[in-house]
Amino acid sequence: MLQKFGFSQYESQVYEALLANEGPLDASSIVTYSHVPKAKIYEVLNRLIDKGIVVNTLSGKKKLYSAVALQTVIQKLTADFENDINELKTYKIKKTFTDDHVWSLKDKSSISAHIEQLIQEAEYSIILSAWNDELEHYRSLLEEKEKQGVNVEVLTIGNLQTALKHLHTLNPIDDHKNLEPSQLIIVDDAYLLFAGIEHDTWKAIKTMSQPLVKVFADFFYHDVALTHITKKYQEQLLQDSEIMELLTRLRY
Repeated sequence: MLQKFGFSQYESQVYEALLANEGPLDASSIVTYSHVPKAKIYEVLNRLIDKGIVVNTLSGKKKLYSAVALQTVIQKLTADFENDINELKTYKIKKTFTDDHVWSLKDKSSISAHIEQLIQEAEYSIILSAWNDELEHYRSLLEEKEKQGVNVEVLTIGNLQTALKHLHTLNPIDDHKNLEPSQLIIVDDAYLLFAGIEHDTWKAIKTMSQPLVKVFADFFYHDVALTHITKKYQEQLLQDSEIMELLTRLRY
């Protein structure tokens, strides 16, 4: 019967031999009663001890073995089975498929739905940049993911009222307002969506291509660095028309 629970034939024979005897047995006696080869007996006994259904003791110079009561073994097998079932219920299949294609998306509502889905599926990291009115759509979802332990880092163009811990805010100057808005999200260093406006219509690309993911991640931190630089040295930069012209031409 034990073989139905993953025990080998030799393990079943040894346990049955020990259970059938009122007192403990030494290895030689177990060989006699179980018919397990002598060369295998210690290996089998050690496995049964590790599995918790055989106990051993030392009597003089002789090691003795005894079977754990059958009812106890039944309780152990039941508990192990229930634990395995619970673990199986919570198991998440790791996605090993990588799609290097670059997919095109259109329609603002469809793009927003894709971004929300990416946020919901994030397991450990989200980086997201957008103008504040777009970010407001995802604010509560981002805050919830951060509470769940996901590392969330956001660059907002314009002020955003949020409890997010890692928030970088660029307060645009007048010339920045002439820039067309965009949205960038990278999830778990694996999934990328970048959206922008072309001919007054939102369009986006979505990909798992690692070269593109890395390039756009660099763009994000490039923008974060410039945000902090312009905030810290804004007074000096405003006085340099050449630098300000370059800054206002950046994507943000």
